[in-house]
Amino acid sequence: MKKMLIILLILLSYGFISKIFTSYEIIPSDAIRIRVLANSNEKKDQEIKKKVEKKLEEYYYDKLKDIRNVMDAKRTIINNLGEVDEIVKATLQNDEYHINFGNNYFPNKIYKGIKYDEGMYESLVVTIGKGLGDNWWCVLYPPLCLIDGDKMDDIEYRSFIADLIDKYF
Repeated sequence: MKKMLIILLILLSYGFISKIFTSYEIIPSDAIRIRVLANSNEKKDQEIKKKVEKKLEEYYYDKLKDIRNVMDAKRTIINNLGEVDEIVKATLQNDEYHINFGNNYFPNKIYKGIKYDEGMYESLVVTIGKGLGDNWWCVLYPPLCLIDGDKMDDIEYRSFIADLIDKYF
């Protein structure tokens, strides 16, 4: 009976604690985001957006992988906007685009059960054409999206409390 009560209390605590932790934002408040807005949701425009996204991921992985603080990351991003412009221009060829680094609006997003609040965030935004299509965004610094894409499926999110329950019960 005592053991059942302990298990019940642990399960209730786990539910309460996991609810608290999942409601918090996992992106640091001083993070720098990146966003690429497609011209439209037409297949061609979404493919173009993906090409730009891939080129920028590759470029920024090399530029930011050894950066250890947000001020150095910001300086690196600002000092290399000309190179970013050249990368986007070469990728798009004749499409119109706009690049902006500063505080930019991000809408609400729910991704893998986590809600990311809308708001103004320091970010690099590449708008292709009218920017009316679906977008891609991630975090440049700390580099949360600049890990090898092939390894993304290998990432495992675990709960400390669930691991304890599994270990002892």
